[in-house]
Amino acid sequence: MKKILAGIDFADDSSSVARQLIGVTVLVDGVGGRIVETEAYDRLDPASHTYGGVTPRNAVMFGPPAHAYVYRSYGMHWCLNFVCREAGHGAGVLIRAIEPVEGLDAMRERRGVEGERLLCSGPGKLCQALGVSHLHNRLALDAPPFQLLAREEEVTVHAGPRIGISKAMDTPWRFVLAGSPYLSKPLRAPVV
Repeated sequence: MKKILAGIDFADDSSSVARQLIGVTVLVDGVGGRIVETEAYDRLDPASHTYGGVTPRNAVMFGPPAHAYVYRSYGMHWCLNFVCREAGHGAGVLIRAIEPVEGLDAMRERRGVEGERLLCSGPGKLCQALGVSHLHNRLALDAPPFQLLAREEEVTVHAGPRIGISKAMDTPWRFVLAGSPYLSKPLRAPVV
């Protein structure tokens, strides 16, 4: 069953959705910007939260596509993921970084920093800047407070190894907007 948002079918595989999300604008209560970095995860992937099956924490990733999966990383930072594939599969895309565009004053206040580069250049920073928390877990991406806007122009996307994980580290499922200064970290060993 297709679930189209911003021109993307969220029922597709996570690596395809992750690549297509680059350049899409995500807003939470009108605050956000252009997605410049994502990572794909799938239940067959040992680095994925869904690899070991359904748990209370990851159950939303087994639900219908185009919903938010929000979890706490290392007990400190919220992380925002977009669920993809069909219900029951267990896949998603981590939103790692955005280029801040809308609601910069709100982002600066929430983050306590001025520089645009520092506002959303990492999954925890991004969630803090956008005000994303556990309250957003399970919410549909096609209804408030979320809004996804299709790319306004073609983009060049590079792929490479994911970061911050200890399993399947060489899987090239990290996708970035080529040349973006807003990435969480530079892309090492890019694969087009």
